[in-house]
Amino acid sequence: MSGGVGPTGSDISLPKEEEEKEHHHNADLKTPNPYSPRRFLTFRQLNALAVIIVFAASGMVSPEDFAFTIFSPFYVFFLSKIAFPSLTSTPYPLVFGENNKLLSLYVWIGALIGLFLPIGYIFEGIFEGDKEGIKAAAPHVFLLSSQVFMEGVTNSRRFSLPIRVFVPVFYNSKRIFTIVDWLRSEIGKVDEEFGSWRRLHIGRGLAIANLVFWSFNLFGFLLPVYLPRALKRYYGYKVKD
Repeated sequence: MSGGVGPTGSDISLPKEEEEKEHHHNADLKTPNPYSPRRFLTFRQLNALAVIIVFAASGMVSPEDFAFTIFSPFYVFFLSKIAFPSLTSTPYPLVFGENNKLLSLYVWIGALIGLFLPIGYIFEGIFEGDKEGIKAAAPHVFLLSSQVFMEGVTNSRRFSLPIRVFVPVFYNSKRIFTIVDWLRSEIGKVDEEFGSWRRLHIGRGLAIANLVFWSFNLFGFLLPVYLPRALKRYYGYKVKD
């Protein structure tokens, strides 16, 4: 989702611009490799890192979610060395077409539902004094921002296709539980205790929308579609070598 979102399209695929570079590289060896050394952090990763730092410093993120985020880079690196090492110094074949407009729309819907609207909801809660609403929504935004950051890290020829798929699957699975907790908190609210009537229903609507979207993303797209295709490309490339 990388919203997002991230270099894998918010749980999905590389951004269009990265895919186009990858395609041009395959067509013309003189074109620069999109996975060649580049600046350490992209603008998208810097934004995600800023959100991570702000939420972590605010105390709105539980120790369990913070530990999950700290643990994930080490585990991703472990898998990239032991289970799914990169087999080539050149880009892997694309999993999806480079001009898939429907996929691009899906990515931006995920970014809107998963990041932009919840962040706006949290900022409004600061002014309305809805501490419970902020606390319930914060873990999802924190983890999704962490996912965007990690997707940027794995968007490199040093990481294989299965590793790039693992990051959104790993984080999406974790975020389902935080969204369920968010929805429970919103349903348990009483109008006069937690801000305006409008905010109450917006919070419930956002929590439901995120639960539906990311549940479909995990069980309807990542696991049955994206993961099998990525593994097929990875092991097919291995057989060719």
